[in-house]
Amino acid sequence: MSTVPQSAVHSAQRIVIKVGSSLVTNNGKGLDNTAIRQWAAQIAALRKQNKQVVLVSSGSVAEGMARLNWHTRPKAMNELQAAAAIGQMGLIQAYETAFHEHNICAAQILLTHEDLADRERYLNARSTLFTLLDLGVIPIVNENDTVVTDEIRLGDNDTLGALVTNLIEADVLIILTDQSGLYDSDPRKNPQAKLISVATAGDPALEEMAGGAGSNIGTGGMATKVLAAKRAANSGAHTVIASGREINVLERLSQGESIGSELRASVAVRSARKQWLADHLRLRGQITLDEGALKALTLQGKSLLPVGVIHVNGEFERGDVVACLDENNVEYARGLINYSSSDTRRIMRQPTHKIETILGSMTASELMHRNNMVVLRKFAKA
Repeated sequence: MSTVPQSAVHSAQRIVIKVGSSLVTNNGKGLDNTAIRQWAAQIAALRKQNKQVVLVSSGSVAEGMARLNWHTRPKAMNELQAAAAIGQMGLIQAYETAFHEHNICAAQILLTHEDLADRERYLNARSTLFTLLDLGVIPIVNENDTVVTDEIRLGDNDTLGALVTNLIEADVLIILTDQSGLYDSDPRKNPQAKLISVATAGDPALEEMAGGAGSNIGTGGMATKVLAAKRAANSGAHTVIASGREINVLERLSQGESIGSELRASVAVRSARKQWLADHLRLRGQITLDEGALKALTLQGKSLLPVGVIHVNGEFERGDVVACLDENNVEYARGLINYSSSDTRRIMRQPTHKIETILGSMTASELMHRNNMVVLRKFAKA
């Protein structure tokens, strides 16, 4: 007889908890202060178990919509930014009040994609979060919707939750939603749908099962949660997707109870630097490699030399993060490039000893050093 495995939250020491807009705002009616106080009480209980917690909370746009009496999420960026600016005030005030009841200090952290894409800003954010945790503070993270644009936004707080999980090397990401977990089909349409209790994060079958956004309040759906679990698994973190309306859900998970769906990591933990490279959502350009270079990078752990590059796409500068593709545009690796796109075009397909002759100087013998690169998949010729 099989038994349900113990929740990964039980042994976790550092946890990221993401709460969705529909939960925080009671499906867009306004901030649900009762629910916020309940989560604060549960997080306070986790703190007493010596667990460090970072809270990623949606709700600023939804709260702003409620205050403006808007019933449909706006599409215009300026209206979204205005709603976020208004709603963020009430959101943080509600959390501050709730945690104060437990003598816990909270801190507001607003991030954008640029904060996580720039290496120095990434390290600063990481250092700040670690300092807050060491001080016993609960960081409350949200995307800085008041300043982002479509081109630089993270898109949803499921993704943000995964990026923060990787940023601080958390053990578990808990995504609280208005659904009981991940089902093998849409439970709203199929009453026979079955809950998936345990699965492997990154399993392609999970993405096929996941649906789209469940309401007009949030931006995500089960699909973004499955992809967030896949991203969090890259740093070795497990993900639990559970209903935020379950009574004492956080405490019960911490006690080992299996609730919702647990998507487990199966890959080796990456170093923080390589995880930063892997977490780039938007890259500056791509270079196409021949089979020899792909094998050298992904199977032999070697650096990339100019001779292995057969095509350059996009405009980038030295130090930018660039993707390494095969001729079918499949990405195998990414890393910090040592030459600009214009210089790369001039030295591609050339041996290393010709770099200085062609460019007049040689910054590095490698186009991309293995220490500044992360391999995403192994090359296997069909």
